[in-house]
Amino acid sequence: MRTRRSVVATGLAALAGCTSLAGSEDSQRTCLDAGAVDARLGFTGDVMLGRSVNEQWVGEDPTAVWGSTLSRLRSLDGLVVNLECCVSAGGERWPNKTYYFRAAPDFAVPALAGAGVSFASLANNHILDFGETGLDDTRRHLDDAGIAHAGAGPDREAAIEPAVFDAGGLTVAAFALTDQAAEFAAAGETPGTAFAHLHAANATTQSLVADALDQTRQHDPDLVVASLHLGPNWETVPNPIHEEFARWLIDQGVDVVHGHSAHVLQGVEVYQGRPIIYDAGDFVDDYVDYVDREGVHNKRSALFEIVVADGELAALRVVPIRIGDEKASLADGDVAAWVRGAVAERSEPYDTPVEEVGEALSIPLGQC
Repeated sequence: MRTRRSVVATGLAALAGCTSLAGSEDSQRTCLDAGAVDARLGFTGDVMLGRSVNEQWVGEDPTAVWGSTLSRLRSLDGLVVNLECCVSAGGERWPNKTYYFRAAPDFAVPALAGAGVSFASLANNHILDFGETGLDDTRRHLDDAGIAHAGAGPDREAAIEPAVFDAGGLTVAAFALTDQAAEFAAAGETPGTAFAHLHAANATTQSLVADALDQTRQHDPDLVVASLHLGPNWETVPNPIHEEFARWLIDQGVDVVHGHSAHVLQGVEVYQGRPIIYDAGDFVDDYVDYVDREGVHNKRSALFEIVVADGELAALRVVPIRIGDEKASLADGDVAAWVRGAVAERSEPYDTPVEEVGEALSIPLGQC
């Protein structure tokens, strides 16, 4: 029987022999096999709990930041987010930045825990807005709340180290990388992020991914997630280099590619039966609506839910949300229709089949 451990090991063998580029016959994956587990695992884009969001909800019910999405978030077996701020009451501003995002621990920690966040990616361009203190405080607060995290740490090794968590009987291993804010990169004993050039042909990145996957293999996970903060803002189409990188990650043993950074939704590709969410947009923030400036609806986004049925990847559900008044809300009517249409249209280049199910979309998985 081919176990989850052997699948990742096969990917590592390909890495050891240099690059197995996406689409090669050698990299053909078998379907996920997680026993008889039924589970739903949610993914959001950026969760920015600083500035006006923090001001709005400090002293109030912290979970109100999730608005009408809260019950749906709590119904999930696991929830993966990109935490686009530090959680700290201290630290000094990193010099020469334009935007600084920091959330008060007495608001952010119960907000994240109350929504059932299982894993927070810290590999982004705001986790060190308030320096090493802000990073250390964030990691400590997440640890105290039992929220797994990866992508930044006190040194390079810790930044790359994957996290492992349970989601409804699934053992999930997740690692996080970013190509944003090179000045935040961890190096040797220097704290920072898991920064990398996210290119499948980059030898340094190949080695970094091999290291991360080797560590996931020790936990024999059912599901491996790569959470990536990559690419420029406001782009609705991913860079072809990042498309190749995402497919290559799946060839190596990753099961879900979770992209974020653009602040807008991009398309979804199903590759070897596994989802690539090229950009999940934002989920909570206080940003202005850039529809007039950039021609994009950054305040219209989605919750992505992976459905595992009887141990197999069954579907990816795309649940429309809207961002306003410093909170997330389930979208309906014209906003929901716009989200469904945007995701469907932006997924067309990948021949991704989509089906409307009420206000949501459903994308079949598992054809591997």
